[in-house]
Amino acid sequence: MGLSQINAPIYEALRKLRRMRVVPFDVPGHKRGRGNMELTEFLGEDCMSVDVNSMKPLDNLCHPVSVIKDAEYLAAEAFGAENVFFMVGGTTSAVQSMIMYACKSGDKIIMPRNVHRSAINALILCDAVPVYVNPEVNKQLGIALGMSVEQVEKAIEENPDAKAILVNNPTYYGICSDLKKITEIAHAHGMLVLVDEAHGTHFYFGEDFPITAMNAGADMASVSMHKSGGSLTQSSFLLMGKNINSDYMRQIINLTQTTSASYLLLSSLDISRKRLALSGREIFEETVSMAEYARSEINSIGGYYAYSKELINGDSIYDFDVSKLSVYTLPVGLAGIEVYDLLRDEYDIQIEFGDIGNILAYISVGDRKRDIERLISAMSEIKRRFGKSGAGMLTQEYITPIVAETPRKAFYADKVSLPLEKSAGHVCSEFVMCYPPGIPILAPGELITEEIIEYIKYAKDKGCSMTGTEDIDIEYLNVIV
Repeated sequence: MGLSQINAPIYEALRKLRRMRVVPFDVPGHKRGRGNMELTEFLGEDCMSVDVNSMKPLDNLCHPVSVIKDAEYLAAEAFGAENVFFMVGGTTSAVQSMIMYACKSGDKIIMPRNVHRSAINALILCDAVPVYVNPEVNKQLGIALGMSVEQVEKAIEENPDAKAILVNNPTYYGICSDLKKITEIAHAHGMLVLVDEAHGTHFYFGEDFPITAMNAGADMASVSMHKSGGSLTQSSFLLMGKNINSDYMRQIINLTQTTSASYLLLSSLDISRKRLALSGREIFEETVSMAEYARSEINSIGGYYAYSKELINGDSIYDFDVSKLSVYTLPVGLAGIEVYDLLRDEYDIQIEFGDIGNILAYISVGDRKRDIERLISAMSEIKRRFGKSGAGMLTQEYITPIVAETPRKAFYADKVSLPLEKSAGHVCSEFVMCYPPGIPILAPGELITEEIIEYIKYAKDKGCSMTGTEDIDIEYLNVIV
């Protein structure tokens, strides 16, 4: 092909188009920004001039034959995949495409219950049946861990007809399962392995990171380039191994993905892949260095616990992503969401998320040493100014669900709205979750219990951003009649 990682075919084609000064009688209607000057002043003329529609010189994402096809080839080479698709619906669309490829109506899929909502949404769309592997929980930190090999083997033994296994690797907190062993077991039983690798882009380009999905032999992986890879929000890659029919996968993707793909997103993926392929090792070496420094300094404050590889147990925590700055906050008497709010409101610092017991500060090459120092200083002050006894703090983060019905059947079932306090004992027909991270507390088809109601109330009281329900205030839940 004459291509190498120094090329960025989509980006190069857009630059060429910009130089040509083509007169646009196509969509979008802003016509290179001239038709919406306020937006152009806000986003910039350079940006608006390449917000264009598919055309022959720019190829078409639904059926690529030229520059997009070339960009996909380079991405596959960079990630060590057989094929790669550019996704402009975020990793949500990649996760859903993987599941819809592997499963038809009635097919079983083995997955951890602490999946992102996109995976359960996929079950609603294709009517696959989840076989949940309830993850072990670190009682101190209150977080769900990875999938244990023993649990996976048990799930396969009890469900030999399952079509696939979905693995979160890494979790939001940086915890990894024994992906290679799980993949070997699944393949020995004729099952596909799908990996939600949303938070693991950097694994492919740095050193001493946990094993990647492609190196572990997984069949498919969804990768959020916009998280740690530097591309624009909503842009992701879908990676495929040699056993996946990529032509059929493209048909699956085209069922739900837009026919008007944004070239801003496509070019950002192209440019970011080039950057990581050429400089990823140095980029992520610096990222890890900053994370390790921050972890050390935060732990020296006292009370907080910024955890790392010392958690590894060889199974449900097989490895840990040291670029993640996950911090347990309850010993200083503050819920994670309270620290999150204080950092933003009192110190103008926006971290990724806070839940009941933990916070996550996402560190990337875009950070500066002085920003890290500011975060450390703010957390020290928060402890001094707002810290209190941790007694009486709710520690349970993950509650094992009781599945009573498939997600699709529950979602579309006849339902009634009940006050939250009176919903115990009923089967939920909608989602309840804190976002981020977007892992459901309740999903359609699960039994509502008093423990779950207590958790929802506590999370609301602490200021967690709750989503998923029809009732915006989450005072009522829809339940199956």
